[in-house]
Amino acid sequence: MKEVFVVTGAGSIGQAIARRVSSGRHIVLADLKQENADRASEVLELAGFENTATTVDVSDRGSVQKLVKLATGIGEVKALIQAAGVSPSQAPVETILKVDLYGTSMLLEEFGEVIGEGGSGIVISSQSGYRMPALTAEQDELLATAPAEELLDLDFVRAIDDTLHAYQMSKRCNSLRVRGEAIRWGRRKARVNAISPGIIVTPLAHDELNGERAGFYRDMLGKMPAGRAGTPDEVAALAALIMGPEGGYITGSDFLIDGGATANFFYGDDAEGS
Repeated sequence: MKEVFVVTGAGSIGQAIARRVSSGRHIVLADLKQENADRASEVLELAGFENTATTVDVSDRGSVQKLVKLATGIGEVKALIQAAGVSPSQAPVETILKVDLYGTSMLLEEFGEVIGEGGSGIVISSQSGYRMPALTAEQDELLATAPAEELLDLDFVRAIDDTLHAYQMSKRCNSLRVRGEAIRWGRRKARVNAISPGIIVTPLAHDELNGERAGFYRDMLGKMPAGRAGTPDEVAALAALIMGPEGGYITGSDFLIDGGATANFFYGDDAEGS
């Protein structure tokens, strides 16, 4: 039986991880737009990766269920790489929450029902989730374990009226959600983790560096200890470690890879209290 690696989001990071971990497997490459999936599919095919390009709306459970059916019809799902999402400069509050918060949580629910033994999931989250003030223990637990269908109706989620706050809350949820899902995935002898990148050179980062918060992001880039933006291949290298045999003891964790931007935010020269 073929081993199937599912990638949601056909962007630079999803492709980089797929290239790093999917040799000899069948990749199901899903994106909101067929043309994006087809473009990525052609690149991967020319590089020797067997793949199927399709569409998915990660904010729609019916669409995700169709993706699950497609993937399981090809073989045993051994990996999920969730790299689909929208940024604060790309969408309104409602869309950010529905895609990044609800969508990721629901996707983990659905693929958690079919992931094969020894399988692994990776959610691409964001450093942004670390910048929001701490939530209560009860709120953390709800984001980690409440059924996905209930998340958008939580009082503290419904109260969000700013796109950056919506994005931060979504990414905080991603980080917490892999903890909650690690229990369920573990019953199938599978693992699930998150990676929270900082500024990585992708089209999404380009939108942020030239959007309404461009000054904030360019200032962050200039002050981070690493002194530069990251690359999709650096994120993929981390993903390969987590998903591979060396990462067999890792599940329910979130890995920050941001060039020290979060450290600078809290403890740099311009941080409050410095």
